[in-house]
Amino acid sequence: MSKAYFSAPQAGATGLPPVHGGAGLPAGGASALAGLPRWDLSDLYDGPDSPQLAIDLDQADADAQAFSRAWQGRLASVPGGDLAQAIAEYQRIDEVLGRAGSYAQLLFAANTSDSGVARFAQSVNERLTAISTHLLFFTLEINRIDDDGLAAQMSDPALAHWAPFLRDLRVFRPYQLSDEVEAVLHEKSVTGAAAWNRLFDETMAGLRVRVGGEDTTLGNALDTMSSPDRKVREHAAHAIGDELGRNVKLFSLITNTLAKDKAIVDGLRHYPRPTSARNCANMVEDEVVDALVQAVTEAYPRLSHRYYALKAKWLGLEKLEYWDRNAPLTTQDEPLIPWAEATQQVMAAYEGFDPRIGTVARQFFDHAWIDAPPVPGKASGAFAHPTVPSVHPYLLLNYRGRTRDVMTLAHELGHGVHQVLAGKQGYLMSSTPLTLAETASVFGEMLTFRALLDAQADPQRRRLMLAAKVEDMLNTVVRQIAFYRFEMLVHEERRQGELLPARIGEIWRQTQVESLGPAFNFTPDYDVYWTYVPHFIHSPFYVYAYAFGDCLVNALYGVFRSGHPGFQDKYLDMLKAGGTKRHRELLAPFGLDAADPGFWQKGLDVIAGFIDELERV
Repeated sequence: MSKAYFSAPQAGATGLPPVHGGAGLPAGGASALAGLPRWDLSDLYDGPDSPQLAIDLDQADADAQAFSRAWQGRLASVPGGDLAQAIAEYQRIDEVLGRAGSYAQLLFAANTSDSGVARFAQSVNERLTAISTHLLFFTLEINRIDDDGLAAQMSDPALAHWAPFLRDLRVFRPYQLSDEVEAVLHEKSVTGAAAWNRLFDETMAGLRVRVGGEDTTLGNALDTMSSPDRKVREHAAHAIGDELGRNVKLFSLITNTLAKDKAIVDGLRHYPRPTSARNCANMVEDEVVDALVQAVTEAYPRLSHRYYALKAKWLGLEKLEYWDRNAPLTTQDEPLIPWAEATQQVMAAYEGFDPRIGTVARQFFDHAWIDAPPVPGKASGAFAHPTVPSVHPYLLLNYRGRTRDVMTLAHELGHGVHQVLAGKQGYLMSSTPLTLAETASVFGEMLTFRALLDAQADPQRRRLMLAAKVEDMLNTVVRQIAFYRFEMLVHEERRQGELLPARIGEIWRQTQVESLGPAFNFTPDYDVYWTYVPHFIHSPFYVYAYAFGDCLVNALYGVFRSGHPGFQDKYLDMLKAGGTKRHRELLAPFGLDAADPGFWQKGLDVIAGFIDELERV
């Protein structure tokens, strides 16, 4: 699921005006993309100075301290019904904290360059850390209950309701430290990893790249690398490399510091390898992830290597440069797709699949739950933030009117629908692990793509759409596994000592050459392009979840297309389950098993099949 950063807007929290100018939009696109929606965060709080926010934080602080006095030291000895009562109260307090934290994150995401907003977000973060310190004992103490004792307590139906929460909590039991050490790690997080994350975000938001005689944001410059004009792409690529290169020492320091910080904590907890903590959080076995990574890396030649050789031929080039990776296959500018048309296309796909899904999706457009325009200072990329079940999710986009932006809308809307449906499980059990969090988003994207492809009668346009889809899937599967390999090598080598920027660049080059293949030529300025990937900073080893989700959905979509009986009902049940079920339980109704070595091949075969079709054109 897309991760939100600490976020916020200049115009206040109640809402932002629609964009009517051309700020951040493609040249000539202002009229086509006027009126892009801005979100209204007042469903969370009216503003940073909201009296309700102050009241909620003060009350949560008092409640957390009272909770600690009432329950600390008693959890192993109370009846199951009492423990269930304690979990319900813990969830209630934690959701208040989640609401305040979501507001601060979303507020900052809308304008990461506003120092006042950044200060507010940091102050909220520090306050939440202080309050949650009073609650820290709770999960630690539950994990100290021995298995027999907890089994006896679980005989009470009231506690049995919380079985998924307790199951997932106990996964971390072998790696749990003493209460004192856990408290220190928790409290110091605001001056540790969180502070380095903030430095990265603010630095990225402040970068300006000189493209076409004008200074623009990094996000807009990266978008320029999809220009049909090769000289424009090359100019933008070198300008980006120059700007990232000027800051590479800082980004290397951030990366080295966070990798060392992770290694220290992993060592204290006795995690066997750098990815172990992420795999535990994703509720997926190491061997399942290893099987995915092996399947994808072994498929590089028949997927990315083969496709990019075709692309070089189509573009009339002997070798592709790195700035040609996202080059369009036509020299004509793609016509801009107005927001209203994009909304109609995505909603038609969702409603065509199942009206119940469509009804949930429609809410995001009927209410101010989406922030769409690519304005300066806003977080780049896109995400869906679930906030808390008692409110609703919000979507952040940077909509520029291209087909891939429509696909991004379909993707993030899938996250939002999933989050709404799973919210009925409550704050503690609604969240899905990353490996499953991409299911609804990638499925929604596939539904939208298939609907648009099936409606396209022009063979040339159909070929372009198919090629674009292959590139998206390669970016989601091959590129993300290459990112994962890069992280693995960096974190493993960092355990032996600090890595110089040049060495990190060498590792980046190595993993990119392996994944993209011999069709590409890489110049030295590409060695700094690892610096702009936020997942490396915010969520180490997050990236394989994209490949997991894409391959899973490819297999799932194949089941749907085969006419599997009751597919829509089973699919809705899967989304509604939230975090209460593991991947084996969720996939079993569809006859799928991610632990089966052949499972990943089903997903990869879909990509290979698209490339087969392109080769025949």
